[in-house]
Amino acid sequence: MGGALDYLGERLAELRAQGLLLHERVLEGPTGARARFDGREVINLASNNYLGLANHARMNEAAARAASIYGAGTGAVRTIAGTMAMHRDLERRFAAFKRAEDALMFQSGFTANAGTVAAILDKEDVIVSDQLNHASIVDGARLSRAEIKVFPHKDAGAADELLGQTKAPGRRQLLITDGVFSMDGDIAPLPDLVEVAERHGAIMMVDDAHASGVLGTDGAGTVDHFGLHGRVDVQVGTLSKAIGVLGGFIAGPTHLIEWLQNRGRPYLFSTSAPPAVIAACMAALDIIRDEPDRLERLWANTRVFKDGLEALGFDTGESETPITPVITGDEEKTQEFARRLFDDGVFTPAIVFPTVAKGRARVRTIVTADHTEGDLKEALEAFRRVGVGLGLL
Repeated sequence: MGGALDYLGERLAELRAQGLLLHERVLEGPTGARARFDGREVINLASNNYLGLANHARMNEAAARAASIYGAGTGAVRTIAGTMAMHRDLERRFAAFKRAEDALMFQSGFTANAGTVAAILDKEDVIVSDQLNHASIVDGARLSRAEIKVFPHKDAGAADELLGQTKAPGRRQLLITDGVFSMDGDIAPLPDLVEVAERHGAIMMVDDAHASGVLGTDGAGTVDHFGLHGRVDVQVGTLSKAIGVLGGFIAGPTHLIEWLQNRGRPYLFSTSAPPAVIAACMAALDIIRDEPDRLERLWANTRVFKDGLEALGFDTGESETPITPVITGDEEKTQEFARRLFDDGVFTPAIVFPTVAKGRARVRTIVTADHTEGDLKEALEAFRRVGVGLGLL
């Protein structure tokens, strides 16, 4: 039967022919270093569960207890009847974690980024953004209607030039970067960017989704990693990666938080996070404080796995973090690479255009604190077998 949306089927066929069609694998139990997807037990190198907290017993217990006491949901947005004392408690905890005056929880890291950029600027302003910034930053920039200038990846000098070129009386400027770039695993040159922002009087914003819980003292992020406290105006964090649950955060001065409570559209028009989520997140912050060895294990595993891939001869790009791409370049071969690895017991996703540029296709690996030496050895052996079989090595 024909219909007005038939053209989408044709476009899907084009994606399939180009090797760009995505296939979601289905998780059939709790996530972890090993997990069950599509009926198969595999070594899981696909999740953002850096510290192995997503199925931690203390967090599971906290979530269940909160649901039994406070219910499954709040029934309202924050600004009407959906703010509970525990929401504000978590926000104070997160502000302290980031060494900021205050913090505000959003429903996701995506909405935290997009909602904040759109709320603090308008069409007379300008955004200077790294070429490889996350899609949520790109969407927020578009929603703000501000002028958008993009600088080459990690090029602070180019950012400096763009801020100089776009400066005008009364015009606000925002310099924004990811802290850790999610597809390549490299770290932003934040000290240089902060100096550039200060030179021009620009707002400095960093999306620390993949750095929170991973870099800095106790995982406080890139601002702490580089010793830049008090010099970054807006810090974005997430609760869905190293924290292991769900949600996003903005940390910064009190007047920023109050403004977002009044003008942050995702915050204003989305039901607040349920009690179980909040309780689990607070338990995660307790675990990060009480079990510092998790962060140590994460980095030890990262070094072992990264060294192993490089010793085999794979191209891991510029990675400096637990995100380690294995770059093949060819979209169809990358999809086949991921499929064969899965069949060999290792789950790592194929990342292709438009998520990354054409010719830069890769499988993206992320190790966690919970992977064992045996897991990593077995995964590396699978990479060797499949790499040889596909002519990648």
